[in-house]
Formats: sequence, C-alpha cells, structure tokens
Amino acid sequence: MQKNLLQDMVKIKYKRERTDSALGAVQTGSKALKNQPKSRTRYTLWLVAIISVIFFLFALSYLFFKAEVAVNPKMKDIVLNENLSASKNGSAETIPFDLIVISGEENKIIQTTEERDISEKARGVVLIYNAFSSVAQRLDIDTRLLGSNNKIYKTEKQVFVPGMKNNIPGSIEVGIYGAEGGEEYNSGPLDFTIVGFKGTPKYSKFYARSNIEDTATTGKIEGGFKGKFPFISDKEKTSVINELNTILQAKLFKKATNQIPSGLVLFKDAIFLNTDSNDINPVSSKDKTLSIKLKGTLYGFIFDKEKLIKKIAENNIKEYDGSPIFIPNIQNLIFSMPNGQAGLSDKKNASFRNVENINFNLSGATKIVWKLDEDKLRTDLLGKSKKDFSQILLQYPNVVSADLVLSPFWKISLPDKAKDIKVIVNYPK
Repeated sequence: MQKNLLQDMVKIKYKRERTDSALGAVQTGSKALKNQPKSRTRYTLWLVAIISVIFFLFALSYLFFKAEVAVNPKMKDIVLNENLSASKNGSAETIPFDLIVISGEENKIIQTTEERDISEKARGVVLIYNAFSSVAQRLDIDTRLLGSNNKIYKTEKQVFVPGMKNNIPGSIEVGIYGAEGGEEYNSGPLDFTIVGFKGTPKYSKFYARSNIEDTATTGKIEGGFKGKFPFISDKEKTSVINELNTILQAKLFKKATNQIPSGLVLFKDAIFLNTDSNDINPVSSKDKTLSIKLKGTLYGFIFDKEKLIKKIAENNIKEYDGSPIFIPNIQNLIFSMPNGQAGLSDKKNASFRNVENINFNLSGATKIVWKLDEDKLRTDLLGKSKKDFSQILLQYPNVVSADLVLSPFWKISLPDKAKDIKVIVNYPK
C-alpha cells in the first residue's frame, strides 16, 4: 500500500514537472514572439530617422548653398617723379583741372601790458573797369580813388586794366586802403572814380566798384582805427600771424576736401592761402586784451582722378592697355609747381581765377592697382563646375590669383544665382 502510494506521488510530481516545463516553454515562445516585432520596429525607426537626417542635410545644403571667391588683383609698384600739364579745358594732351575757392577767418585773443596811440587804415578790395578802349591802361601804385562816401582811397600796387572786348569792359582786382587812418574810412561796398582822370575823357570811362564777390570781404572796407590801442611788439605780432595762418590753412583745407566730389583729388600741397597782414583787424577791449583776426582765401587745384591716374599709367607702364586702374591714397603724393610759372610767380598776389594752364610735378612711392569687374566674374561663374574655376580665371589677365570656397564642402559646382556668389577683392588699403 505504501509502495503504491509512493509511486502515485512520484507520478503526480512528474506530471507536474512536465506540465510546468511545457507551460514554461509556451511562455518562453510567447515572449520570443512578442519581442521579435519590437526589434524589427526599432530597426525600422532608426533607418527612417537616418534617412530623414540625410534628406534634411541635403535640403539644407541646397538652401544654404554658397560660394566665396577671394581675388588678388594685379599690382605694380612705381616711384613717381612725373612732370605733368593740366588745363581748365582738359584737352587731349593735358589733364583737366578746376579751382576750388574757400574763404574763412581765424582769431586769437592776446593779453597785453601796455597801450599806445595808433592809426590804422581801412582796407578793402575793388574791381577797376576799363570801358574807354581796347588798350590796357596802367595804373601806378597809390592811384587815388574817390569813393561814393567822399573819402579818398589808394591802390596797393601797380596794375594794368585790360581793354574792352566785344564792348565788354575789361577789369582787374586790386586792394585799396584809406588815405588816412580812422574809423570814418570803414564802409560797406562803394563806387569809385579815378581822381587822376578828372577833366579828361577817361574820367567817366574808368571806374571802380567794391568787389562784393570776394568772399573774404564781401565788398566791405574795414580795419580803420585811430586812438589808444593795446600794444604788442612786431615780433609777437608776426608769431601770432604765422600761428593763425597755419591754423586757418589747415581748417580751410579740411573744409575743401570735405566738399569735393569723389571723382576729384586735391593734393595737400596744391593749395595756396592768400592772406594780408593788413587784414588782421585787431580789436581792443577794456581789459587790455587784443583780439587779432586773420582773414584769408584758400585756392586749391583739383584734378580729375581717373584721367590723372590713366596719364600716370601711360607714362610708367609700357604694357598698359587702358584697363580700369586706381592708385591707393593718391592724395598723399607730393605735389609741386615750378617757380616763375605764368600768373603764379607771386603766390600771395596771384589771381588764381584767371589761370588756364599749369605745369606741376608729382612724386613719391606708390602702386598702380588694376580694378576687377566683380559683377562680370560673378556672372561667368554661375552654375560652373568647380574644376572649371581655373580656366575661367584665365579670362582675367588682371587677376594674379584667386581662392574658391564652396559651402557645403561636398559641392562640385557653383551656385546658379548671383546672390549666392560672394566676390572679395583684396585691394590694398
């Protein structure tokens, strides 16, 4: 009995083990079946993600496709010592020039230690006209002029008044001063007759008028004074005048350079400041200070930059073919004019407005740089293969070298839109 009971227990246990084993196998298989789709789904998602990223990168590459071209232009170093000619008409053989005229004033207050009785004569500028004949008329220094204020004035220098042309009176500019010192000679614009011609046919045909077009004086006659005045020595006065002259010239030169168009050039040595020590117009005050005012007119020769540079290139580069060029900082070249040039031998009293032709010299070390037509190069590169870049550059003999950078780097052709190609020319500063 016990034996059978034991066998039955063993059989029952065995059956349970088989049942548990079968159940475990079924569960394991079920898990395997469940895990298999999850793995495949994961791999599929990764594959889709990778493809999407690649597609996105390619899309971005087209969206941000660009090219940058850095160009080194042709340059030639030269040392200039060039004699040139220029004329207001700008004929084929000469360079055109024009004249810039700017007037101004500068003043300085000086503390003095003493006063003296002084007499200063009023001064101004007039135009003397010849409506008498076509023959020039000489007028000596100190020619007396009677003003419409019934005061006598005298000319500062000898002049030759040009004759009439086509019934138009000839004229010349000259400075005048009061016959005596005193404020009563100060005046606004006046009309004048020539005292020495009174009683002759010339009296009504020669006349003078204040030059209201002179921007330094605007026709005024001023500076006359008589009485107690703060005193400074001639040495100190000369020092102040020189200081004011330097300041005024620099001030007017800066003003002139700010006014001229970009296509013209004004050399710092091509300017002349006309001042007169008689224009100082000292003004006293109660505290023994002296205000010294210096007036002047700056004349500057301005040149057509493009034609000037072309002339320099033709004279200094044998193989120059007329291509567009420029000279960096051309205004820094040294400008000079020979002494004794007609109409300009006396720079202080020269009538620059009447100058039609000039000779001058330009000197200094500089370089000539060839310009690049950036738009043309950009157009020639549109849609071209990267390997054709060097061949395209051969069409530009004024380009020494160039570097091409494509973005993204794997691109093998250039963009087909001009806005996506950036051209940088390494011009010297």
